[in-house]
Amino acid sequence: MALSLRSAKPSDREALQALVFRVLADYGLHGDPDGTDRDLADLDGAYLSNGGAFDVLVDDTGEVVGSVGLARVSATTCELRKMYLASSARGQGHGRRLLVHALTRAQQLGFRRIELETASVLREAIALYVAHGFKPFTPAHLSPRCDCAYFLELP
Repeated sequence: MALSLRSAKPSDREALQALVFRVLADYGLHGDPDGTDRDLADLDGAYLSNGGAFDVLVDDTGEVVGSVGLARVSATTCELRKMYLASSARGQGHGRRLLVHALTRAQQLGFRRIELETASVLREAIALYVAHGFKPFTPAHLSPRCDCAYFLELP
């Protein structure tokens, strides 16, 4: 399956929400369209207009099979959000591709640190983050479905 990365468009909103909620359900977690996942309803406001980015991985039919966002926290820090892959795209190196893309994009946008929150049940994702140098930390607060956080200082 040939997959390509592109910037997300407003018309991707429904496909993105379906992807995120489907992946969460795969791990026994629930989507929260009025809370943690409300950013999916306004990618421009949550990511782009604040100096962040949101990209999607699409197959050759245009179906969204992966996503990754960078939300600005401060002038030097961003949060890695919504990095998800459809089950059909897992185990093929696409997660690593999304993460490396996000790290490169964060540097291009001028960020020096990336933080993320996740749920410990997402073991594959956590292993990928740790393999790329992310370290655990304790933030001031966590999103309701998250029970751990990681950070990476960028070169």
